Amino acid sequence: MKGRVLIAAGSDSGGGAGIQADIKAVSALGGYAATAITALTAQNTQGVFGIHAVPPDFVTLQIDKVLGDIGADCIKTGMLASVAIIEAVADGLERFGAGIPRVVDPVMVAKGGASLLADDATQALINRLVAGATLITPNIPEAEVLLGRRILGAGDMEAAARDLLALGPQAVLLKGGHLDGDDLVDLLAWSGGTRRWASKRIHTSSTHGTGCTLASAIACSIAQGLGLEAAVDRARAYVLRAIETAPGLGSGHGPLNHMHTIAEFTP
Repeated sequence: MKGRVLIAAGSDSGGGAGIQADIKAVSALGGYAATAITALTAQNTQGVFGIHAVPPDFVTLQIDKVLGDIGADCIKTGMLASVAIIEAVADGLERFGAGIPRVVDPVMVAKGGASLLADDATQALINRLVAGATLITPNIPEAEVLLGRRILGAGDMEAAARDLLALGPQAVLLKGGHLDGDDLVDLLAWSGGTRRWASKRIHTSSTHGTGCTLASAIACSIAQGLGLEAAVDRARAYVLRAIETAPGLGSGHGPLNHMHTIAEFTP
């Protein structure tokens, strides 16, 4: 087991996204996952039916105790819900996790459409966590909220990624899956250049937790010493296979097969 990842995110009672997906992804890729849970949700494949925020000081306490004992080689943030939680996570990372690479997944809306970030929290997210992040991993709707403007198609992605870089992260992975069409593009941008990954859309309802899973897989790969492009390569391959082999659970947006790497012990 190599690569310690501390994940600050919300819990998904259905197991498809959030902390549950994060732990599965890091474990499946041979890393060690520790957590600071920011919120509890009551959800399944059909939607989110309730959210219970964790007290901010308890979020910071989780970060303190994990980093003070176990440590981390990379930190990943997901659902943070509110300004108070964002401030608690940012304060904890500044006090106890300075210098550790940070992957920020700016989670705003669940797959079923439920809001997972308060309307007044975007600027706090930008100021406290996006700025200075090693990598941010927004999808198109999240990028539009961060930028305050529309992204009209794949041809607009590079300009959008450059504008996202201006918010202060070292790199941006702008995911194109929400755009129309079967030809999808993910764009990685950093100060020295860009790289695109092209793929065909997989027509399936089993896509719940893809963003959480991808960001955690990247964080695990960084924690294990991979460079940024190699980390994205590996994480995208892992997620694509997890979608292709999804178990087909539930009647809505189903979970991925996070454990497809554990074939030797699968009954």
